[in-house]
Amino acid sequence: MAERFEFTSEEREQALLLYAELKEKIAGSLEPGDEEKLRRHFHRIIENNQVERDQFGLNPIVSSLQTALLVVDEIGLRRDAVAAIMLNPSLECGLLTVNEAAADYGMAVGRILHGLQHIQELYRRNPVSDSERGNFVRQQGENFRNLLLSFAEDMRVILIMIADRVNLMRQIKDTSNKEEQALMSEEAAYLYAPLAHKLGLYKLKSELEDLSLKYLEHDAYYHIKEKLNATKQTRDAYINNFIGPIEKKLTDAGLKFHMKGRTKSIHSIWQKMKKQKCAFEGVYDLFAIRIIIDCPKEKEKQQCWQTFAIITDMYTSNPKRMRDWLTVPKSNGYESLHITVLGPGNKWVEVQIRTERMDEVAERGVAAHWRYKGVKAEGGGMDEWLSGIRQMLENADDGLEAMDSFRNELKDEEIYVFTPKGDLMRFPTGATVLDMAYHIHSKVGSACTGARINNKVVTFRQELHSGDQVEIITSSTQYPKQEWLNIVKTSRAKAKIRLALKETQQKEALMVKEMLERKFKNRKIEQDEGLMMRTMKKLGYKEASDFYRDIAHETLDLQAVFDKYLELQQGEKTVTGDNMARSAEEFEFDNSQFSMFNSQLSSDVLVIGQDLKGVDYQLAHCCNPIYGDQVFGFVTVNGGIKIHRCDCPNAPEMRRRFGYRIVRAKWSGKGSSQYSITLRVIGNDDLGIVNNLTSIISKDEKLVLRNINIDSNDGLFRGTLTIMINDNTRLETLIKKLRTVKGVKQVERI
Repeated sequence: MAERFEFTSEEREQALLLYAELKEKIAGSLEPGDEEKLRRHFHRIIENNQVERDQFGLNPIVSSLQTALLVVDEIGLRRDAVAAIMLNPSLECGLLTVNEAAADYGMAVGRILHGLQHIQELYRRNPVSDSERGNFVRQQGENFRNLLLSFAEDMRVILIMIADRVNLMRQIKDTSNKEEQALMSEEAAYLYAPLAHKLGLYKLKSELEDLSLKYLEHDAYYHIKEKLNATKQTRDAYINNFIGPIEKKLTDAGLKFHMKGRTKSIHSIWQKMKKQKCAFEGVYDLFAIRIIIDCPKEKEKQQCWQTFAIITDMYTSNPKRMRDWLTVPKSNGYESLHITVLGPGNKWVEVQIRTERMDEVAERGVAAHWRYKGVKAEGGGMDEWLSGIRQMLENADDGLEAMDSFRNELKDEEIYVFTPKGDLMRFPTGATVLDMAYHIHSKVGSACTGARINNKVVTFRQELHSGDQVEIITSSTQYPKQEWLNIVKTSRAKAKIRLALKETQQKEALMVKEMLERKFKNRKIEQDEGLMMRTMKKLGYKEASDFYRDIAHETLDLQAVFDKYLELQQGEKTVTGDNMARSAEEFEFDNSQFSMFNSQLSSDVLVIGQDLKGVDYQLAHCCNPIYGDQVFGFVTVNGGIKIHRCDCPNAPEMRRRFGYRIVRAKWSGKGSSQYSITLRVIGNDDLGIVNNLTSIISKDEKLVLRNINIDSNDGLFRGTLTIMINDNTRLETLIKKLRTVKGVKQVERI
């Protein structure tokens, strides 16, 4: 745990020496009063012991001075970056604010400090625990690097972070905190080294990789180091012996060129050994020779192939390891000839042939070195920006202003957000919670109702921002809607919504089709597919899907469908003697079929009740009448009477054919008996919905559930409930309650 400390005498001396060296190197960039303010600031901190040591017990003041010298020597930054580095320990301990720093040293210093503070907040916001950080940086390294870049308000923030990590890796070689050393090494290898590579800071990149290997793979590191040391003299002599004859031949041919010889880093050799599964001695290309030709563009290919011919005449080449990216450049624009030849002593040597222009493109252009070496670059426009940054580091002093303009152009091109488990997801600017839900899974997207962003509940329309921690909220009653297409940003989410809408429409259409078939059957109406299509068109529908959708959403009345269908059906009947049009003068009203409903036509009324004696009657099973329904009696052939509801599906046919056997009927007194009725329920197949339905029935003491039958298919359920009930008033109340259950789409008596 960090604790307050006092400077040791060695640390005081070291800090003074570093400060003096730093002041000398940046003197030309300091503004009047800077040196005095910084000196007073450090003096106050040192005298009052106001700063805390880090987890390794390192002195943060000394570390900041070391980092400041590193950014000056290796990166070329000056006054603003150095001041921010030196003030940052005070900022982290709460002894200084960004506004105070900006007031004393200018807005540029304040912006850098704010960026450093912002990234520290990002680290704290990342939900990954210390024990999982190693896996996180290995799996999410690329995304997290891009997230850091999007958070850095000034590019110098990233450069300072790289330098700070290099300095930290140098200082922790003797630490006893091995667990934290391993975590720092994982981050250096998977986060900071690739970032330094992208920025062209190759020396720092190699140092980060080698130091990480040293701490994580101690035995492998020292094994390779000892092997390299043992062979250094021999290797240097071999390189000179190899390139000497080549230089002479190329000069005699009139070519202008220069040559580079380089030994692979320890980390690169170790990666090669693991990839090829070989020992140190099995790595052929411990070093490579690069021949860079200076010539006009129109002569590039000619002189490269001329060089190739000269070398292959001198040394035997390995055709299997020949790479011709000169004739057909890589898709990223990289051009070069790579050959491996058998040099003196039967040792394989890799030779790269290219021109000054090709080398410039490979190092700083579209096909930068980190690309053709296989470093993944998934950041889109961010990568082009980084390539431009690397060039600017080598340009004039005004490169930092140009970097800021690049930063602003690319600032919001991409965003990176955390899942609750710490995974990183990348989205375009403007992406919403709904985009993220559909990115996770189609079912999550279709059920999304909102999210918790940084523990704050928001709607699914909320835009995401880099660094957000997002937890999707779903509901079993949610379903996708057409307007969602205007909410999402990504094409992936749009495609999934369209598919979900199509599936929903298909389910609704199937459900409505089944319902229509049942309704037509109950009304004894023969359904014809062609006539139904004409009915749709007459009702103003061009697509059957729209017709079924409106019925499902109850924006189209079913009675209007039946009326239009019967109208068209009647119009298609063949004109015969029985149905030929007649004059109104010939028409006589026949009211016999309505006699049972008109109290003035007959005074004989069958009164139904428990005390009815001498009359054999039964309640018809086709419509199951209950107390309160409008009913009539129908005299059967054996003399008994069946009681039917007036809206019974069979009533029209009985009135037409057997009107003389119909008698008026009514209920006596108040309903005291219980009657059996059947309800059909249709809805979403959600967990617990059956329990919700039955609990409503069980709460009413005067209702008895006799039977329940549920069938589920494609996310929908269809069920029938048989209930004993007193009267139709109680039935209407029950139906209303059942319709309020979440997920229930339809409740009807059958």
